[in-house]
Amino acid sequence: MRIDAHQHYWKVSRDDYGWITPDIPTLYRDFLEEDLIEQLKKSGIDKTIVVQAAPTIEETEFILSLSDHATSVIGVVGWIDIDHPSYKEQLETFRKHPKFVGIRIMIQDMPDENIILSKKFLDAFSYFEKIDLPVDLLVTSSQLPAVCELLKRVKIRGVIDHIAKPDIEKGKLAPWKTQMAEIASYPNIYCKLSGMVTEANHDNWITKDMIPYVHHIVEVFGLHRIMYGSDWPVCLLAASYDQVYQLLNDALPQEVTKVDKELIFGQNAIDFYKLNS
Repeated sequence: MRIDAHQHYWKVSRDDYGWITPDIPTLYRDFLEEDLIEQLKKSGIDKTIVVQAAPTIEETEFILSLSDHATSVIGVVGWIDIDHPSYKEQLETFRKHPKFVGIRIMIQDMPDENIILSKKFLDAFSYFEKIDLPVDLLVTSSQLPAVCELLKRVKIRGVIDHIAKPDIEKGKLAPWKTQMAEIASYPNIYCKLSGMVTEANHDNWITKDMIPYVHHIVEVFGLHRIMYGSDWPVCLLAASYDQVYQLLNDALPQEVTKVDKELIFGQNAIDFYKLNS
């Protein structure tokens, strides 16, 4: 099974996507399964993981309801309000849905990323560790020191979204390379090879821009803890679905075999999100 491990669906009329505004006309419209299905078929992708795009319980309920009828959706990564005393109850309600596979913590949007090191968050992460819950971490490269510190304290099953958003446009590799190597040293942490084109020059990126970043992630995480994600439709700011899919194929090291690609484009997502269980 070939899987796109990171994409989104939304309806702007729901009004909980504060970051999607008329100032971004490319994204300021509805995106649903019928808009993507033909592109998935063209790229030979069988299933997708839909990831939350708004920090609301209602949006997670919305994408779970979509997944009931979307045959291409194999899993949903939702959101819970860790600041609310009932976050465990919120989580248990979602876990009853057959396509719910985990949650995403939007560190990127926090006023101070060190919030994740507070007692409240450490207690929550310890609970996620206890129940072996898959946790997506949306984080920028400048926030990686907090993530490195977090992983010293908890052993979560986690995945770094969008290779932690390094400054690809400026070709900046340090200290991202060292920090990602440290994060990769924790065996329960994976990384999504996603969201790269939107960190590059939207109008003038080339595959060569991404190669140092892709190769480093392959080197430090290995072939069993990395997964393809399109980040569609956000990727449309810089590239079509086909271009994103082809970009990763072209940017992977030459020694990556067809069997290795079966891991990157499917099996690793199955393992991380426990899709066979």
